Order: sequence, then structure tokens, then C-alpha cells
Amino acid sequence: MTDLDRLLDFAARSWLPRSGFGYLGADGAVLPDRPQETWIVARMTHVFGLAALLGRPGAAELAAHGVEALTAGPLHDAGHGGWRSSTDDDTKAAYVHAFVVLAGSTAAVAGLGTGLLDEALGVWQDRFWDDDAGLAVEEWDRSWSRLSDYRGANANMHGVEATLAAADAVADPSVAARLRGQALRSCERIVHGFARERNWRLPEHFTPRWEPLPDYNRDRPADPFRPYGVTPGHQFEWARLCLHVRAALRDEAPDWLLEDGVALFDAAATRGWSADGADGFPYTLDWDDRPVVRARMHWVLCEAVAAAAVLAEVTGQARYRELADRWRAHGEERFADPATGSWHHELTPAGEVASETWAGQPDAYHLAQMLLLDGRPVHGGLAAALR
Repeated sequence: MTDLDRLLDFAARSWLPRSGFGYLGADGAVLPDRPQETWIVARMTHVFGLAALLGRPGAAELAAHGVEALTAGPLHDAGHGGWRSSTDDDTKAAYVHAFVVLAGSTAAVAGLGTGLLDEALGVWQDRFWDDDAGLAVEEWDRSWSRLSDYRGANANMHGVEATLAAADAVADPSVAARLRGQALRSCERIVHGFARERNWRLPEHFTPRWEPLPDYNRDRPADPFRPYGVTPGHQFEWARLCLHVRAALRDEAPDWLLEDGVALFDAAATRGWSADGADGFPYTLDWDDRPVVRARMHWVLCEAVAAAAVLAEVTGQARYRELADRWRAHGEERFADPATGSWHHELTPAGEVASETWAGQPDAYHLAQMLLLDGRPVHGGLAAALR
């Protein structure tokens, strides 16, 4: 079985002496030719913050190293505010900023200060959150003068995760309530609206008016962040997030959060597993549930296990526990890499290591959260559950 301590040892190899963390290759070493990427630095900071909450020696120092990189390193734009997507990309992206909010939230809960959270949350609210839409916009240029026409569900999904985590970390109850309300509104539009209307096939890509673009990236179906079609892994994540929102709202949570979470999970599980006749979940399906990109991504399986484990905790139903255990066993057999202590990021349907979409083993975020969510009470954010 994958060991959390070994995974954290693997993650620690991403440390860069000058600032933050780097993208890890297949051998567990930082890939020297890649630019430094904000989402990697933020995810690793979050993971080390969670480890610090567990009392792991050295984790608080690693998390603080990440916080320092995000507050004063080359990815932070001191002139215009916010964070560049990478040292080679000046774009200001919602996906990236959601992870900075998450890192700041976890750091705050772990006792590492609130400066990063305060700044990141301010940027998220001022630049990305669209209160009229109940969703976040996607992407600005460096000076915040040009906004992309694209709107996406992926960035909003991580925005829900981040704002729930921030609600657990801020001191002002009214701010926390507003953030939880925003997370609910996003789930309502994406899950209770778009996914429910399409018989639990969740669209990912939209126009500025939030009109679905079902053919988006048909010519680039294996895009790592904006793939064509239906993405079962994201449906598992949204299903789980519905349950986290429900836990955060407590008695004020609408009934549909559980109902929709169950329906979205069941659709992803039944349509996704072995859709092409081989064990595992294909990366993407078309709108008739036929596999498009057949590669198996470790993060998809991690999110399936995590969602099943959270559903088992919330509902008490044995079928979810059985699925979580069966899928994790599949991951241990197929994805686990004994040489690094992590999981291979991408496999062929036959189980061979692949790199068509993802090079190496970039970070520890999905796998660490899968391990830490299992068997714990459900809260708004994972850091709050560990606290």
C-alpha cells in the first residue's frame, strides 16, 4: 500500500533552493528544463501544510518555503498584483489563483500566517469572481486589461475547493459565510444546472455568457487542462465537492447537494469504468459515453477513490466503501511506483507507463488528498478536517 511518509519524501524532492518547488520527472527529480509553474508551487505548499498539521517533522519548514516563494518569489507580480502562470507565462489564470488561495488557506490553518491567504483571496474576489454569474472568469493578461472570452468548469471546480478552504481559515464569520455561499452557487450552476440538464454529462467549456461549447478542443482532445468531451475525473471531483459544501453549510445545506453528488458520482462510475473494455477509467468520453482519450490518468483514479470514500463516510452505504477499496487496490497494482513512492501519472489502457499528456510525476496533490480524505469526517476543507 502507498505510504504517506514515502509520498511526502517524494514530494520533498521538488524543493528548489532559490524559491519554491519544481515539477518532478519520472525518476522523482525536478525536470531542469521546465519553467517554474505556480500551480505546482501552490499545490506542494498545500500538501506540506497538510503534513505540518499532521505533525510531520520538517513539513512546516517546507510549507513556509512555499509561502515565501508565492509571496516574494518570481511568480508573484509585485507590480500588477496576482501571480503569473509560470516564469515563462505572464497569463493570470483562475486555475492558478485558485491553488494559491488553497495554499494560503492551508498555511493559515497550519499556523504559518495569513498574509498569503489575504492577498490571494483579495485577488480572487476582485479579479476572478463574477457575482452576477455565480462563477469565476477564466484568464487575464498580466496587467489585468484583457479578459479571455473562454469560461471553464475546471478552474471553477478548484475555486470551490479553494473558497471552502478559505472559509475555514478566515477570522471573520461574515466573510466565511460569503465564501461558502459562493461555493454553493458555483455547484448549483455547474452540477445542479449544466450537469443535471444533460443527464449527468458535465460540460467543461463555455462562452462568456456561459453557453456550453460541446465541440471545444475536439482537435486537441488530450489537452491536460481543457480536454474535449466529458471528463469522468472532474465529475468525481465535483461530486465530492458537493458533499464538502454540504458539510460546510450544515443545516442550511439544500437537499440537492447530496442527491446530485450521488447522481454525478454514479454516472461517472458506471459510464467511465472499463468503458473501452479494459480496466480503469479513460481520461475522456464523448457525449455518447464512448472513450475518446483512452489513457489512464492517476489523478482520475485518485479522485474516484476519494469521492467514493467521502460518500461512504456521508451515507454509510457499503457499496461506496467497496468501490473505494477496489479502485484503490487497482491503483496500487497498476499505478504505484516503488522506485519513487508516488504513482505513475499516466498509463496506457494495458498498464504501461505513458507520457502523451503528462510528463513524469509532477506533484503529490491528488494522491496525498486521496490518502488523507479516506476515513476522516467530512468538512468544508481538508485542512480543517486535519485540524
